[in-house]
Amino acid sequence: MATRTPKSASKGPAKRSTSPRPAPAKRGSTSSGRSRARGSAPARKASLTHQDPITWVFTMIGKLVVGLWMLVANGIGGAARALGKNARELDPAHRRDGVGLAVLAGAIVLAAMTWRASEGTVSTVVNVVVRAMFGSLAWALPLLLGLLAWRYLRHPDQNADTGRMVIGWSALLIGVLGVIHVANDVPYPNPAGTANDGMDRVAQAGGLIGFIVSAPPMSILPSWITIPLLLMLSGFGVLVITATPVHRIPERLSELRHLLFEQKGAAPAGTPRPEARRPRRVRKSAEDAPEREGQPPYDTPVLADQDKRPDHAPEIVPGLVEEEPPAPEPVRRPEPPEPTPAPRKVEQLVLSPQAGPYALPDLQFLKQGTPPKPQTKANSVVVNALTSVLEQFGIDAQVIGFTRGPTVTRYEIELGPAVKVEKVTALTKNIAYAVKSADVRILSPIPGKSAIGVEIPNADKDLVALGDVLRAQVAQADHHPMIVGLGKDVEGRTIVANLAKMPHLLIAGATGAGKSVCVNGLITSILMRATPDEVRMVLVDPKRVELSVYEGIPHLITPIITNPKKAAEALEWVVGEMDRRYDDLAASGFRHVDEFNKAVRAGKLQPPPGSERVYQPYPYLLVIVDELADLMMVAPRDVEDSIVRITQLARAAGIHLVIATQRPSVDVVTGLIKANVPSRLAFAVSSLTDSRVILDQPGADKLVGQGDALFLPMGASKPIRIQNAFVSEKEIAEIVAHCKTQMQAEYREDVAAAPVKREIDEDIGDDLELLIQAAELIVTTQFGSTSMLQRKLRVGFAKAGRLMDLLESRDVVGPSEGSKAREVLVKPDDLPALLADLRGG
Repeated sequence: MATRTPKSASKGPAKRSTSPRPAPAKRGSTSSGRSRARGSAPARKASLTHQDPITWVFTMIGKLVVGLWMLVANGIGGAARALGKNARELDPAHRRDGVGLAVLAGAIVLAAMTWRASEGTVSTVVNVVVRAMFGSLAWALPLLLGLLAWRYLRHPDQNADTGRMVIGWSALLIGVLGVIHVANDVPYPNPAGTANDGMDRVAQAGGLIGFIVSAPPMSILPSWITIPLLLMLSGFGVLVITATPVHRIPERLSELRHLLFEQKGAAPAGTPRPEARRPRRVRKSAEDAPEREGQPPYDTPVLADQDKRPDHAPEIVPGLVEEEPPAPEPVRRPEPPEPTPAPRKVEQLVLSPQAGPYALPDLQFLKQGTPPKPQTKANSVVVNALTSVLEQFGIDAQVIGFTRGPTVTRYEIELGPAVKVEKVTALTKNIAYAVKSADVRILSPIPGKSAIGVEIPNADKDLVALGDVLRAQVAQADHHPMIVGLGKDVEGRTIVANLAKMPHLLIAGATGAGKSVCVNGLITSILMRATPDEVRMVLVDPKRVELSVYEGIPHLITPIITNPKKAAEALEWVVGEMDRRYDDLAASGFRHVDEFNKAVRAGKLQPPPGSERVYQPYPYLLVIVDELADLMMVAPRDVEDSIVRITQLARAAGIHLVIATQRPSVDVVTGLIKANVPSRLAFAVSSLTDSRVILDQPGADKLVGQGDALFLPMGASKPIRIQNAFVSEKEIAEIVAHCKTQMQAEYREDVAAAPVKREIDEDIGDDLELLIQAAELIVTTQFGSTSMLQRKLRVGFAKAGRLMDLLESRDVVGPSEGSKAREVLVKPDDLPALLADLRGG
């Protein structure tokens, strides 16, 4: 939250406060005013806390009813748990239909008891209780239950929308009951000797609910204030029902006007119909988002309120989600074409049927972090120091405010007219000297603002916990399984990202900067939000200790790979999996795996006649390499080729790659890898060169470490400074234990198959691959020349001469004849046998 300083702060040392604080006398006067307001309420309003015998009787009856209800509920729950083992085998659709039919039956029974004259003791009691609670709107309760049953039966897969509508209708009903109760002069349930009190009057007004929401404000406020407050509550319910944020009310009113007056009105002759110019907008629930995001696959989202976002909001980029992001317009896609026979037989990456439903870990496994502090004494000291530096150098500028983040605080400096930005940016060392910190980073300007930002580390940092990030509204609003929690930015906003939209991520930083904690946070976010049939993972851990805690989780398709050579083979298998998925996409006419999965779930995609193939949805495949440098030391060419091929093509196949390294040098993070991994996350590094390797710009060398990072998602021009979310080893162990109890891991044996042991001659050594290439080249061209090997294989004269000697010793070429080319003794038809012999086969 930004804190502004008065513009007079720079006029003298006595006025260098960040914001004026309210005087204690004002706070005291406010409290006394409230006390007088409460003391001046009518005498009968003060009887809210007084319990006479009638009230005591009602209280005891309520406790008795609650006790009987809990007794019956516990008995029914025990019986349900006893039969739960068999109930697990029931299809989820039938279970949801059972809930809807139960609610519908309850609505019918309640309507039969309340819409006609009471007959019998039970009906009378139910009628009295309902009318006592809901007052004059008791007749609407069966209708609301019927509407809820219709939602369960009509849209059983939209539980999130159903819960939202229940909350909205409840708020609307409570607000209306409060208004009705105020309109009837706020009758009280306990008789206080006046004709205006009694349960009969309460039941004829807003009932006990209307009394509870209207009596407290009416005891201290007049009715002309209480009624608007209650109407505001009802209006909030309408907004929740229609899923309309407050800032989109004008847009929704415009849509309603267009729907009522333009589409249904008669157009003049010769005028094109409005429908031809404005296509009808279709809204879908949040649960359809994962399937809709593949249509189109990774285009930049179109934000309806992009120009209306506040000035302090950072730039919205693909793959990045911030608090309350505008929803992109859903795009209608044509129906998929008829499937054609697959070009070859493929084996899908699927799970065997589960014994029961997979339950995601509860968010209670993740602990809360420290509460954020909007302002501390240290911030005021820094503001005074910055103001003093500007005054000493005679610069017409002032500190207009600051935003405190978990790790750093960004102070905003506004320049006067005709003042160059370079005058402030040239004072970096002077500012660092004044604020007693070497890690000062200057932004000129702050994105979206006409101000210079000075980022200075906090002396008292806040802990950002992964649990707080995943519990935030922005993370709960998006149900995509590839959403991961990253942390909080400098302004304290929660930052989460969609790995499916990045589509690949490079993480780099020095030892101890927070890289391993970040990788653990990504994996833990997937375990908290995605089931094994939604996301499968391949974990590569050459250091053998970083990711060992995840061994055995059901999301893995292979044991954690620690051998660099096997890691190269696993990456080659991922390339093959990508090709198999593209074969299915091409044969069925889809462009993204999300569209393919949607068609499979809807039953629109059937195998060709006579085929034994059974189409099943493809899960997302997430490949995480914890240390790229170790792989590049063992098999640089194979690893680079596999990574480049995956990052170039695999995003539409639902395969995404996360690469981490603590040595961001050009021989590890090569140009080809950087060109195809568009999203970067840089932690603290030791030099400017390393920062340029990761981000292609400076900045990472100014970070303070311990989770302080610069996040540069795909499509962004400026990185976002964030404090990465922390997750402890204890939390990870509890979540992993929960996942293991839900399902056992099912590994694919062909992912990292053990290489066949070969007997390679000692004189060949590590030159086997080069020797094979030289043999292929010489045999296919029938031209044995050392200089040709130098040119084609790009090796030196000594290496080319040694290769030629090895081939001569194996009777592939004849002896040297001076400057002439050697005779080739092996024909092209015998090349496969020669290569097998060289490999030791």
